[in-house]
Amino acid sequence: MSDTIIKCHNISQIFKDGDTIIPVLDKIDFEIKHGENIAIMGASGAGKSTLLQLLGGLDTPTLGNVFIKGTDVSSVNAKKLGLLRNKYLGFVYQFHHLLPEFSALENVMMPLLIAKLNKSEAKQKATELLKRVGLMDRIKHRPGQLSGGERQRAAIARALVTNPACILADEPTGNLDESTATTVMNLMLELTEQQNNGLIVVTHDKSLANQMSKTYELTGGKLVLQ
Repeated sequence: MSDTIIKCHNISQIFKDGDTIIPVLDKIDFEIKHGENIAIMGASGAGKSTLLQLLGGLDTPTLGNVFIKGTDVSSVNAKKLGLLRNKYLGFVYQFHHLLPEFSALENVMMPLLIAKLNKSEAKQKATELLKRVGLMDRIKHRPGQLSGGERQRAAIARALVTNPACILADEPTGNLDESTATTVMNLMLELTEQQNNGLIVVTHDKSLANQMSKTYELTGGKLVLQ
């Protein structure tokens, strides 16, 4: 099996606002393999989050193709695309997006239950990962009872619990203070290295980008290796 997790070929994204055409991404080629960690930087509005959504199969490019583990995402229906994402990808956002009515444990179990794992095994796997992110004594707490750093650690656990091929993180530390951000980022790098995941982090934080093995700058719709 190919070591390439996500590959995009010649993708462009154009938005329309009435009669105005807004080009955001221009003929981008990109790929990430197992074990790579990559930062994508750029000014606000440069299209970083748009690119990440395309790489994760959450949106469709105006032109070009995105492949997840060799499958062209435009060639499958919504159900199969959802299964593809759940199997191979994990997502972490600036805001944790944990479900407020469920405990940390239940939130982390969710992707496993969606993948049809039985409840007892899902609970065991989720508990093990929450322990690894330092939340063993908080597993029964709901998101509203957790600090910002704890919520983000729970979100990382949820993203990693299926052992996906690649984590896509959009400003994962942008809502945290500097000390907590460093802890959360070090944890994400440590866990993805242990599991040989790929990691793509969209960020405006140069110190965070400097921790990654590759950094790209998104400017003028082009992705440039720094």
